[in-house]
Amino acid sequence: MPFAETADGVALHYQLHGSGEPLVLLAGQSNNHHWWDCVRDDFAARFTTLVLDHRGTGESDRPDTDTYSTPGFARDVVAVLDHAGIDRAHVYGTSMGGRIAQWLAADHPERVGRLVLGCTSPGAPHGVERGPEVRAALSQADPDAARRALLELMYTPGWLAEQERLRPGREFHTLGDPAMPAYARRRHLRASARHDAWEALARIGAPTLVVHGTDDVFNPAANAPLLAARIPDARTFLVPGARHAYFEEFAGVATAQVLAFLGGSGPAQPPLP
Repeated sequence: MPFAETADGVALHYQLHGSGEPLVLLAGQSNNHHWWDCVRDDFAARFTTLVLDHRGTGESDRPDTDTYSTPGFARDVVAVLDHAGIDRAHVYGTSMGGRIAQWLAADHPERVGRLVLGCTSPGAPHGVERGPEVRAALSQADPDAARRALLELMYTPGWLAEQERLRPGREFHTLGDPAMPAYARRRHLRASARHDAWEALARIGAPTLVVHGTDDVFNPAANAPLLAARIPDARTFLVPGARHAYFEEFAGVATAQVLAFLGGSGPAQPPLP
């Protein structure tokens, strides 16, 4: 397993699969590279995919230091690209991974080809925050109830019922890295909550596609048009009926659109149907 080392001495685990142009896939808050297991092969059929464990997750180091931030995570990605010998890559980030991708494209434009921002936000104070009822559901004292609430924020009830029928007890890789220490979870939460890339978004020059599920209340869908309006020439694709984990449940629709966008040339393509 390859490991890159950051400027502050943190070892970051990453993996490469597939062939073709490089594509970095960035996972959400408190999640490791398994976030992408459901669709990674679809991308690896056309791209050399790079997934990594953010600091604090997976096989990467878990420093208990004040070094967790979305711009800092973006610098971590640059360290991984350097170690892998990749000068420039397309980038697809979802949830907090999309927040990281914003900084990567704004602060390191020479490293980013095409950019896809999924189910993400520009951050406070300009973004649309989740409602108090969502926060209350996630902070329930009963861990089983809180887990169920998170599942229902990620996926539609019908799809969950079908998964429970076909694959009872299946593992979901979007609910957080179970091996993360509590301090790392807190630091990830704080890093995501402090994200504010509003001013930086205007500097993004990469052709950009913003993707969001229309029924996402975990990271409200109203953030998609905000991002698209702020990033020059960005386009939006909304996935009807999808919640936060649109990229898994609605992979048949979303992955095809992302692949079409990544395979384009020149400026950002018109809105995809």
